[in-house]
Amino acid sequence: DWQVVYKLIQAYREKEKAPVDTMGCERLAETTASPLVQRFQTLVSLMLSSQTKDTVTSATVWRLQAELPGGLNLQSILDVKEDRLDELISSVGFHKRKAAFLKRTAIRLRDDYGGDIPDTIQGLTSLPGVGPKMAYLTLQVAWNKNIGIGVDVHVHRICNRLGWVKTKTPEETRASLESWLPKDRWRNINPMMVGFGQIVCLPRGPRCDQCPVNQYCPSAVITKKKKTSI
Repeated sequence: DWQVVYKLIQAYREKEKAPVDTMGCERLAETTASPLVQRFQTLVSLMLSSQTKDTVTSATVWRLQAELPGGLNLQSILDVKEDRLDELISSVGFHKRKAAFLKRTAIRLRDDYGGDIPDTIQGLTSLPGVGPKMAYLTLQVAWNKNIGIGVDVHVHRICNRLGWVKTKTPEETRASLESWLPKDRWRNINPMMVGFGQIVCLPRGPRCDQCPVNQYCPSAVITKKKKTSI
């Protein structure tokens, strides 16, 4: 019944909004910037998002856009000192490591890619701190290339709970999903499931009573209210 479940979750998400819908990484690049800068900002947003809530990631990207001399672009990351960059992104998880990754990535983009970001999965995953999830999402958003599914912890968790996959890692989930999920669903499944995981299918204490697919989910736990005698 995966098609029924997919459509029900999709309909629910169209009505019930989540942080990812307004603050997701694919929405943070400045629309007034050039396509080149937009692609770079998308990559930076995704690099900052690892193990960080969308609300925090978005605020950090907006801070970089506002406070870096010249705005958030390749040259400003090349120019800024690493300790200052670390300070600017201090709200995100593992900020010190990410500051180092951003500096090293900026040098790679300047020296190896003509100042742009790679347009292949191999090129993107060769950058410091860029994993498969970030790479596939970057290709979809920045280059409009739909060649794989971006699977994060939300997608991994929910697909296992639904019984769509039986996997131990996000990468295993990606491979399993790509083997049977129609390609025209690959781009939408990440924001759809991420938002669903933010508001209903929580990591702890999932709101199964509010879930539109609890009758189909093998992991659903519905607590029935006891009748009180008068």
